[in-house]
Amino acid sequence: MKKFLAILLSVVAIAAALSFAGCKKKSVTLSEYDIFASYDTESQTLTGTVNFTFYNNTDNEIDTLKFNLFGNAFREGATIKPVSAAYSGKAYYSGASYGGMEITEVQNCLNWNVGGEDENILNVALSSPVYPEQTVSVTISYALKLANVNHRTGVTKNGVNLGNFYPVLCAYSREGFVESPYYSCGDPFLSECANYTVTVEVPATYTVAASGKLVSETVSSDRKKCAYSLNNARDFALVFSDKFEVATQNIDGVEVSYYYYKDSAPQESLAAACESLQYFSDTFGGYVYPTLSVVQTGFCYGGMEYPALTMISDDLDKDGNLYTIVHENAHQWWYAMVGSDQLNCAWQDEGLAEYSSLLFFENHPDYAFTRTGLVGTAVKSYRAYYSVYNQIFGEANTTMNRNIKDFESEYEYSNVAYCKGLILFDMLRQSIGDEKFFDGLKTYFKNNLYSIASCDDLIGCFIKGGNDVEGFFASFIEGKIVI
Repeated sequence: MKKFLAILLSVVAIAAALSFAGCKKKSVTLSEYDIFASYDTESQTLTGTVNFTFYNNTDNEIDTLKFNLFGNAFREGATIKPVSAAYSGKAYYSGASYGGMEITEVQNCLNWNVGGEDENILNVALSSPVYPEQTVSVTISYALKLANVNHRTGVTKNGVNLGNFYPVLCAYSREGFVESPYYSCGDPFLSECANYTVTVEVPATYTVAASGKLVSETVSSDRKKCAYSLNNARDFALVFSDKFEVATQNIDGVEVSYYYYKDSAPQESLAAACESLQYFSDTFGGYVYPTLSVVQTGFCYGGMEYPALTMISDDLDKDGNLYTIVHENAHQWWYAMVGSDQLNCAWQDEGLAEYSSLLFFENHPDYAFTRTGLVGTAVKSYRAYYSVYNQIFGEANTTMNRNIKDFESEYEYSNVAYCKGLILFDMLRQSIGDEKFFDGLKTYFKNNLYSIASCDDLIGCFIKGGNDVEGFFASFIEGKIVI
């Protein structure tokens, strides 16, 4: 996620402990979500049902499924807040507002309960264990009350954001299912690829932007029902508004749509989306989804990525809007198609998305950003952070692999994950040269498509190219390098 526009050997044990089932093997069989959700504008509530089929691609028998309930973080009384104090004023545009996710029923199971660190996990005990390469299906009914908030999930002044709007299965590691409390810092989401069929019912006046390809649309009286499909996706998001205008262009068979309501130059925004998609496809590997929705919406940060859909804040100036579109598009490669452990190694996707943005602008000089300028801004910001935190804490913590809850602030997170991440990749490129650098990224994309890649997976792609980079990465990750 782009929050600020100005902007390994020693960790092998951690990486091994957090190895995910999706990294081990690429199964042709995926879990499946069949979701129906209906939105009521008066109560600001989404009523939904998830028919979930779990395919066990682990080596273990599993008797309990765990689902993240991210929507419950917005309830009154939540102990872990999804919005920090620094962003509350911008997020809660009309004052304090609350929502929440209530599970009303779970069918085809032994029993279920809501638990976790902050009522953020749905535990579903299965009627019988599911063994490796077998499937089991459960049906979850829920109601999601939306807060008035410019955030991933909420009612904005101009529409409705539905990121993380359904119970989503926790990713599975060697330690079991990984629970992800909704920390305000970073992106606390970790999930494995699945196939999606999603049907949403909304007022007929709404235009719907979705992660998936539109399969059908029907209108009856004052209600509209839209059905979508998306395969090999980590999650699925929707945004709808009665104010949207839409600009669309086809790029090599991909339908790119820009949804907006206050952009004076929408064709320039659409061009940035199309040109960056084309560049990243040519540079890293082909975009795999049939559509891409770039959506202007109320959002307290710069933007947010989902597979085949990006949210772009309506509060950005022209250059900020263009930069964010490119950065969030880069996340289609470094998050959506190639996943990583965002909870503990945020630099792996944020730093790479930042540097991918730099590469795009370096090769598209008509925009207002240059390689020299972006590297210089990152270095200046990082050094300022280092100086301030040295004064406050006696010594700034510059290690890069740590849980997002362990960052002191979003300011520290941004400088370590974004700025230091960008600097890492720029210095790596200078060290090994363009040919080996781009070969390494192409290999990383190809080898880890649809998986959750570890830090070692990333580093290994450069080592395979004949590069002695172990010490280089270790110096950055361990915080030993002086910038």
